[in-house]
Amino acid sequence: MLNLQERTEILTRLKDYMLSGDTGWKNIQRQAAENNAWFIPEFITHAIQQIAHNFLDREKLDAWTKHYNIPPLQDKIYNIGIVMAGNIPLVGFFDFLCAFISGHSQTIKMSSKDNILLKHLTDKMTEWKSEMGALVQYAEMLKGCDAYIATGSNNSARYFNYYFRKFPHIIRKNRTSVAIIKGNETTADLEKLADDVYLYFGMGCRNVTQIYVPRQYDFVPLLDVFRIKYDYLIENHKYKHNYDFNLAMHIVNQKFYMTNGSVLLSENASPFSPVSQLNYQFYTTPDEIYAHLSPEEIQCIAGIEKLPFGAAQAPSLYDYADDVDTMLFLQKLADTKAA
Repeated sequence: MLNLQERTEILTRLKDYMLSGDTGWKNIQRQAAENNAWFIPEFITHAIQQIAHNFLDREKLDAWTKHYNIPPLQDKIYNIGIVMAGNIPLVGFFDFLCAFISGHSQTIKMSSKDNILLKHLTDKMTEWKSEMGALVQYAEMLKGCDAYIATGSNNSARYFNYYFRKFPHIIRKNRTSVAIIKGNETTADLEKLADDVYLYFGMGCRNVTQIYVPRQYDFVPLLDVFRIKYDYLIENHKYKHNYDFNLAMHIVNQKFYMTNGSVLLSENASPFSPVSQLNYQFYTTPDEIYAHLSPEEIQCIAGIEKLPFGAAQAPSLYDYADDVDTMLFLQKLADTKAA
């Protein structure tokens, strides 16, 4: 089996490969874009760069594994069943990484929306180290695993909780992110906020789908900055279909809205908004916002001494989804199984 040093080295090699101009890798990215119209090349590239620089940097990996005292070899290797989502490119990579660097094997059920990129990467790792073949398997149904990590909707989470109830598990449900605007943001600040809103067409749980603004806030600068940076997204037929539908619903229902031609701003108390729409609410003090937000729905908060604008879709190794420490879960798995 691969020891910790070997696992770290192969991940470092993977980083170089992901950032390379390798023809085969470029063709795989092209296939992923053709398979899913939401996976435009710009967003695939963003996901790859974020993973390579934030997850696969050698110094960061070494500090991360040292933090959790990962042993060179696990005394007992468990098979982790992982159900991956498919809302953004390589969204399940971090779960793969946690299981792999911890020294466990894994069986992965991929989403049909994102079943090309990760499979290619693990196949490439197996080319480099044949032992990888025993550590990563793919299946349409997950059975006989020792523990499970599953990401899906609120509805699918109910099924996951039922099917995996007898095993150690992490079950993730719908979440989204919000931003708090002071009103004195610079153009650069708003450009970074645009990334939080528009990247991956707003479909990630770390995407900002609702903003809180001071009363009497002037939306014009925000809409202008958003338009200049991301107006090209309206050319995507799937995104445009959503925009046209949501625009029609506002018109038919005679509901007030603002738009820059690529996103609709709608006053709405829900932190969840449909694709192409950004909800907003007015606030007087930040305490009002925190009292209103549900911890079970919010992945992260941008602005007001929270997460900096532009950082929502650039998580670090320590930014665990739903605030559930995946590495600690895997570290304690032996104790859980023994109990």
